[in-house]
Amino acid sequence: MAKLFRAVIMGPPGSGKGTISKRIAQNFGLQYLSCAHFLQEIVAANETEAGVLVKSYIDKRMLVPDHVVTRLMLPRLEQLSGHSWLLEGFPRTIGQAQALNARYQLDMVISLNIPFETLKERLSDKWIHPASGRVYNMIFNPPRVTGKDDVTGEPLVQSEDDKPEALMARLRHYKDVAKPVLDLYKSQGILHSFSGTDTDRIWPYMNSILSAKLPGQQSESLPPQTP
Repeated sequence: MAKLFRAVIMGPPGSGKGTISKRIAQNFGLQYLSCAHFLQEIVAANETEAGVLVKSYIDKRMLVPDHVVTRLMLPRLEQLSGHSWLLEGFPRTIGQAQALNARYQLDMVISLNIPFETLKERLSDKWIHPASGRVYNMIFNPPRVTGKDDVTGEPLVQSEDDKPEALMARLRHYKDVAKPVLDLYKSQGILHSFSGTDTDRIWPYMNSILSAKLPGQQSESLPPQTP
């Protein structure tokens, strides 16, 4: 039986974590779990105690506390027992990282280092459908009708957090919170950092390292994707 492979991807807002995560998961047969998407699913089931709790923080524009995120994510990972997986958005803090470490041994942590100007350009073109969380990029993934969600036809909005004045604060917060997490994984010898402005240019280096760590598990290469 092949050894299970467990990995985490980290990066600032707009770094393309979701795009690269899906590419990794498809190419290497990993189960992909996004913390943000998982929390959205919990909120959508708002009749549950967990959904009401998570929504109460989101409605106040507050980060969901470590103990709540950890209490929800670890049981979800138990459901992936027997599968190799890739996590995005968890762990976000050193507290979450320590809780994850106590339960699982990670094989690789991917860190995306993207220049600020690139992040600003990407996020300025990002629009969302609030009810579903569907994300559009006006350059790479535009809606069929400008300003309208493809499924419902409802108006798209730009998050206040994605506007330039808020982006710098978000990036500073990410840097402060992520540094001890990255330092922890660096000390364990499992941190791999990738720098660049283009997902397709970063991908070959990442693919090479993953292929070495997952021999025999690579599927047919996917066509290039944009961030």
